[in-house]
Amino acid sequence: MQGLPPRRQPSESVAAIREQAAVSRDRKASAPGQQTLPDLSARAHSLESQDDTMTQPSVTQEGSTQAGSKTPVRPFQAPDAPEAELTELRRRISATRWPERETVADASQGVQLATMQKLARYWATDYDWRKCEAKLKALPQFITEIDGLDIHFIHVPSKHQGALPLIVTHGWPGSIIEQMKIIEPLTNPTAHGGKASDAFHLVIPSIPGYGYSGKPSSINDGWDPVKIARAWVVLMKRLGYSAFVAQGGDWGAVITEQMGLLAPPELLGIHTNMPGVFPNDINNAAFSGAPAPSGLSADEKLAYERVQFVYQKGIGYGYQLGLRPQTMYGIADSPVGLAAYFLDHDARSYALIARVFDGQSEGLTRDDILDNVTITWLTNTALSGARLYWENKLGYFNAKGISIPVAVSVFPDELYPAPRSWAERVFPKLIHYNKVEKGGHFAAWEQPKLFSEEVREGFRSLRQ
Repeated sequence: MQGLPPRRQPSESVAAIREQAAVSRDRKASAPGQQTLPDLSARAHSLESQDDTMTQPSVTQEGSTQAGSKTPVRPFQAPDAPEAELTELRRRISATRWPERETVADASQGVQLATMQKLARYWATDYDWRKCEAKLKALPQFITEIDGLDIHFIHVPSKHQGALPLIVTHGWPGSIIEQMKIIEPLTNPTAHGGKASDAFHLVIPSIPGYGYSGKPSSINDGWDPVKIARAWVVLMKRLGYSAFVAQGGDWGAVITEQMGLLAPPELLGIHTNMPGVFPNDINNAAFSGAPAPSGLSADEKLAYERVQFVYQKGIGYGYQLGLRPQTMYGIADSPVGLAAYFLDHDARSYALIARVFDGQSEGLTRDDILDNVTITWLTNTALSGARLYWENKLGYFNAKGISIPVAVSVFPDELYPAPRSWAERVFPKLIHYNKVEKGGHFAAWEQPKLFSEEVREGFRSLRQ
């Protein structure tokens, strides 16, 4: 079982291994020939385990484990969707009762009828979920229980010595599908224009209520970004990593910043492509609809205007789901309703997706988009994922007060382009800031090459 601690070596002591791990953490990376971070921490974890090692269960289905096993981590394989479910999905798509066309020539009233009808035709006739299912099955996946809830995650260790452990978190309306394109570039950089020293051991969890993770319930609720951040630290330590970094966009950015606020000693730094940089007074002014404050630079004014548009016109779903997520029965019952709701995340992302269904292939494909919607449909997680908005009590875009090292990548079609001036002000240990040539809110999904290059560069200084 990849990534789990090796068996105890008789000549090793816990104290010695801890000392080695501390030295490696201080140096941020191992030089060639030295023991890698995960191996050091894994051996320490193994020595402290009553079983000397975690044993591998012989089953691969969620919720199952080998009789008598004490392992906290269970192998998992994405289930085969019953053919009857896929047939029913296509039937529901074809049976959609369509409304009249929007009364304007643009998308100002929402997702346009022509776009949705093109999507529905492709989804009902040519789209093949089995292709995505096969890709998922090829990835090493696991389940572990944290705070009473099953957490699903992909765990792909790199073959390269000295690889840096990295946990990457998706957002909404998202899933692990968003990160599948970055697995190879980050774990095997030499095959993708990078160096062996750029490699990462990659962990990609499903947020509680999303995909194959468990759904929070009335007896196990409170899964807000703070609780998830704590769980991610538990997860990385459980995998044997005594030093690691974290990355996120959308909800993943909010969760990753909360990890930065927690600042556990194992967390070396974070990378975000949706940084919370707005000073509170400026964020509040934008939310209120007030004109831009005087004295802002050109970059700051642009960021202000863009985030003000988001607050006023761009995140209606955020208000709805934050107030009454359970009311959204329609997106749990109608696949076309679910797809339309997912497409309407923000104006720039929607424009990209609409182009895809007009035959343009920049960034995303039709299959990319429908893979993400279909996994949500098949797991019936539209509402359980939406409840994260209801649980959240934090601001999305305001500065949080993070003191550990932070790397920032600004993609031009993000909700707002974070200005360097604000990034330097709110992140006292800003180790990387770069404006990327293209890409938007779902950068890992849309521009995996550029995104992977940014992650490598962003964390490079923490390896030295």
